[in-house]
Amino acid sequence: MEQVNPDVWFALGYGSFLLLVAHVLDVLARRTAAATTSARSGGFEYHEGHDAWTCSEDQWLWPISFDPDNRVTRYRAAPTVCNPCPVKDDCTPSHAGREIVRNIDSWPSSEAERFHRGIACSVVVLAVVWPIAVMFQGRTGLELVILSAASALIAGCSWRLWSHLRRAPARFPDHLAALGLEENEQQKAAISATELARRSGYGSIRKTGPRAVPEKEVR
Repeated sequence: MEQVNPDVWFALGYGSFLLLVAHVLDVLARRTAAATTSARSGGFEYHEGHDAWTCSEDQWLWPISFDPDNRVTRYRAAPTVCNPCPVKDDCTPSHAGREIVRNIDSWPSSEAERFHRGIACSVVVLAVVWPIAVMFQGRTGLELVILSAASALIAGCSWRLWSHLRRAPARFPDHLAALGLEENEQQKAAISATELARRSGYGSIRKTGPRAVPEKEVR
C-alpha cells in the first residue's frame, strides 16, 4: 500500500483541531450573549407562543412597537398595572410601564455578536486552507485524495458558522408600529404625563400636592 507522509496526517489533525476551536469559540460567545440578554431582561420570562413577557408578579408585557433601526421589538406593561405594583420601585422608575426590548434576529444579531462569529469563521478558514496548502508540496495521488476529502469535510462541518451570511435581514413584524428610539421616548413621556395627571385626581394627592417623580434613568 502506498505510504502516506506524516505531514499529511499532521495537516489533518491540525485542521480538525482548528475546526474544534472555532466551534468552542462560537459556543462560548453564544453563552455570553445569552447571559447578557438574561441579565438585561431582569429575570423576566419570554413566552414565544404569545410573543410576550411575564414579570416576577405574573403580569404581561405585550409588544407595542418595532424599531427598524436597531432591529428590536419593544414590550411594555400597562401603566395601570405597573404603577400600583408593590415592587415598582425596584423594577422601573418610569410611569409609562416597565419596558423590555428583544432582538428580532437570532444569534448573532448585534455587531458584537457578529464580531465574535467572524473570529470563529476566520479560524475555520485557516483549518480549510492548511490541508490545501500541503497539497502543493508534491504529494502522491493517495495523499491528494486524503487532503482534498479532509478540506471538504472541514468546510462542511463549518457550514453552520456561516449562517449569519446567508440570513435575510428582513422579518419585520408588520403588525407592530415602527418607532425609533427617540419616538419611543416621546411616547413614554406622553404616557407618563397622562398617568401623573390622572393620578392627581386622588383626594390624598389633592391634599398633599403631586408626588415628586424620582429622577432615575428610564429603562
